[in-house]
Amino acid sequence: MPVRKYTYYDFTLSLCPECLKRVDAKIVFENGNVYMLKRCNEHGNSKVLIADDIEYYKNIRNYNKPSETPYKFNTQTHYGCPYDCGLCPDHEQHSCLTVVEVTDRCNLTCPTCYAGSSPTYGRHRTLDEVKAMLDTIVRNEKEPDVVQISGGEPTIHPQFWEIMDYAKSLPIRHLMLNTNGIKIARDFAFAQRLKSYAPDFEIYLQFDSFENSVLQELRGADLWDIRVQALDNLNALNLSTTLVVTLQKGLNDHEIGKIIDYALQQKCVRGVTFQPTQIAGRLDNFNPETDRMTLTEVRRKIMEQTDIFTGDDLLPVPCNPDALVMGYALKLDGEVFPLTRYINPNDLLDNSKNTIIYEQDEQLHGKMIELFSTGNSVEVAEENLKSIMCCLPNIDAPNLGYDNLFRIIIMQFIDAYNFDVRAIKKSCVHIVDKDNKIIPFETMNLLYRDDKRARLEELKNGVL
Repeated sequence: MPVRKYTYYDFTLSLCPECLKRVDAKIVFENGNVYMLKRCNEHGNSKVLIADDIEYYKNIRNYNKPSETPYKFNTQTHYGCPYDCGLCPDHEQHSCLTVVEVTDRCNLTCPTCYAGSSPTYGRHRTLDEVKAMLDTIVRNEKEPDVVQISGGEPTIHPQFWEIMDYAKSLPIRHLMLNTNGIKIARDFAFAQRLKSYAPDFEIYLQFDSFENSVLQELRGADLWDIRVQALDNLNALNLSTTLVVTLQKGLNDHEIGKIIDYALQQKCVRGVTFQPTQIAGRLDNFNPETDRMTLTEVRRKIMEQTDIFTGDDLLPVPCNPDALVMGYALKLDGEVFPLTRYINPNDLLDNSKNTIIYEQDEQLHGKMIELFSTGNSVEVAEENLKSIMCCLPNIDAPNLGYDNLFRIIIMQFIDAYNFDVRAIKKSCVHIVDKDNKIIPFETMNLLYRDDKRARLEELKNGVL
């Protein structure tokens, strides 16, 4: 009998990358890769690489736990995913991280920008508008895990400090500032005032490359001196910072290991987040056929380019395993100890369990007893360790501070090419839109920004 050249694995719903209509999609294995095959009646067949590691892709289906929903939904389910965002009752995950875009404007015009920001684009939100956005998050979440003040470039907002003061007054567990670092680099007093929002405050610092040619292509400017000065100021204040790297295949993916090594040398840096380029917004000089990277490619390159993290250290995040990978390490006495490998992965799915399998490493075992216990009890050490195993941990260990922790996050934002309704329903990174609805990051950039709304209405009419 004739045999197909691939192995069929699963079925899902996706979007046509041309017209954004919902289409059937098959997940197949071929030549060691995972592909999505789909067909639009108008635009024909398409084949998209979604993973280069079949075993990892199969394994993420085991990282699933009961959905945590918001306390309040903001829209009704009527047209079907992704046309009801707001969040609708059919969404399967609350907001682990919510982005508040306080301005459309930016002091850069990056060739790669999901929001299309620039010095002249759009406008600043009013203080009342921003307060309403923040209030919406609190109504939905009661005590939001993480809220990120973003833009555009939020530090150029004329009422930036009023926004920060109001956000800090709310019951937000962890507040972040998403910034290109220009203001922090040029104004130490500005950075000092940011330090006043600590603890439970962190800088999410754009950091893409050491190379001018890469920075020019991604950001349109040589920002290396800005990055160095910003980190000098943040290190002087020991203000918790995450380096955020936009990755593009063949451009800066060879620098992954170097960036991790550099981050480990910075006193203020708590980790690195790698984000493969999402095909959305302004995206100059990008070929989706050759330049896109998958989550599994990034994961593999981390292991290839560092000797710190192995496959057992970089695990799917159960709230959205299709899109998120995490790995933790401890920085102790000038050494780095990978931590995630000592966790029983099954127990990530059950908050009542927390089995730490570290007895096989005597040196780390001793450190665990010293750092995580109030006595000499392994059981106490295990219980206290539980509190740091999440995307943005709340440290609860007598002899350990947040500056001892180092994390790697891979965050893959899905676009029209690799759109998978299963992952979208589990999306936990959201944006508050101008109508005070909570929109998944992925669908916001596909359908819910101002320049996308007309097409969204056409698609809704087509569903009916």
